[in-house]
Amino acid sequence: MTSWKKMTLGLALVGVSSLSSVAMAATYKLDPTHTSVVVSWNHFGFSNPTADFRDVTGKLIFDDKAPEKSSVSVTIPVKTIDTGVKALTDEFMEKAFFNVAEHPEATFVSDKVTKTGDKTYDVTGKLTIKGITKEETLKVTLNGQGEHPMKKVPAIGFDATTTIKRSDFDMAQYVPYVSDEITIRITTEATE
Repeated sequence: MTSWKKMTLGLALVGVSSLSSVAMAATYKLDPTHTSVVVSWNHFGFSNPTADFRDVTGKLIFDDKAPEKSSVSVTIPVKTIDTGVKALTDEFMEKAFFNVAEHPEATFVSDKVTKTGDKTYDVTGKLTIKGITKEETLKVTLNGQGEHPMKKVPAIGFDATTTIKRSDFDMAQYVPYVSDEITIRITTEATE
């Protein structure tokens, strides 16, 4: 085989290899109807109430072969919060809490993804609430990946948890009687 043919074959193989590595990364859109963000806190040491957010949107890039190249960005419309108690939900809209009139959305944008186990990851990024941005880390578990049985498109699903301090985001009302620590639990499905 002549040297130019070897070189052409070599370049073709490099190209195929590059394409296959690119193909490993897939971009998904979060499904708001199958995404749940639930927050919980301790109330005077007696109970651990919850509230949830709806209509969460976002984009997920997942590279199974090179997880460090993965990323996620999520937008949470804060006005959708529901505590199950109207007076408390209304209070959460006010300035001492989410100040929804001035800050209608919370966001999370990842900067780093680290594989920690067979199906677990640490996802570190910037969480912005009330216009205040802090670095937070989500503990993430891959629930499943494959063809969605109804939609017949590639799909993926994750659970994630983290604990933040609400005082970091200018929401210190009633601390320490109502806990500063807020647990966030997320479950999501996303499709290509």
